[in-house]
Amino acid sequence: MGLDIRLPIGALFAIIGVLLTGYGLVSDRAIYGRAFGINVNLWWGLVLVAFGAWMLALARRARRGASHAQPPARSGPAR
Repeated sequence: MGLDIRLPIGALFAIIGVLLTGYGLVSDRAIYGRAFGINVNLWWGLVLVAFGAWMLALARRARRGASHAQPPARSGPAR
């Protein structure tokens, strides 16, 4: 069929999540003072990575299911 939309969406979220997680790991802790000391970039980056991985897993499962599908039985005229 065509391109499964879960594949590019999963890749996009995973890449942005990795970038945001990396920024959260190397950024200065002082900038999170207004967020009660919670490293928001790190946590949301991990959420985005998890969502992206989930979408990629769904796309992979759908692709695997489509390759194992049996062709429909051919029905001819009744005799």
